[in-house]
Amino acid sequence: MNWPSQLIIVRHGQSAGNVARDVAHEAEADRIALHNRDADVPLSDLGREQATALGHWFAGMPADERPEVLLSSPYLRALQTGEHFRAAGGTHAHEPICFDERLREKEFGVLDGLTTMGIANVFPDQAEFRRLLGKFYHRPPGGESWCDVILRLRSVLDTISLHYRGQRVMIFTHQVVVLCLRYIIETLDEAAILAIDREANVANCSITEYRLDPHAGATGKLVLARYNVTAPMQQQATPVTSEPDQIAGARG
Repeated sequence: MNWPSQLIIVRHGQSAGNVARDVAHEAEADRIALHNRDADVPLSDLGREQATALGHWFAGMPADERPEVLLSSPYLRALQTGEHFRAAGGTHAHEPICFDERLREKEFGVLDGLTTMGIANVFPDQAEFRRLLGKFYHRPPGGESWCDVILRLRSVLDTISLHYRGQRVMIFTHQVVVLCLRYIIETLDEAAILAIDREANVANCSITEYRLDPHAGATGKLVLARYNVTAPMQQQATPVTSEPDQIAGARG
């Protein structure tokens, strides 16, 4: 069995992009007022508080329940989530945070930075293509479909199974990535993962956890233990947020 003993997937804390997105939607604007690359969007003050609450929650666990390996999207908001988590005692103080660019957010191409209204106004053809194809298969010019994200994530899981067998692994990443990892690990189909997506957004700093069950299947497999759990924030009396990332209209 070449799987980690535990795989914990965390969506980053609330970002400045999440906040700007809400402002743009309230103003019925086409574009979200951000001047950074998507990769450089930092956490908001609340996002830092959420990541710290997550770290405190894990700090209260026995040592053999805390993660041994930290992997992160290279995007700033994911890295900062990992740093605040570590600083709050969620893992060993000197545990490195290892970047893997395959864990980055879905790329939105020409739709980057547009609100839902903005996509309809600026790129009505893309809005129609997305309606016809569905979010799973639609690939905006210069961007990715969910299928493209899934393709790169399959190789991430191969890397994890090769290098981190039997270890407790935590990933800091993004909403679409959390959903696409569920699709792969649980061998879901398009209808099933889109139904999960419709139920609720993945909350900022929520936990999706898999544990290795050696008796599942022929040779053992990762089994979902919990999904989109926000207990750490609730325990620390920290507000829970679940806004999509700032490119809301094109969120996979």
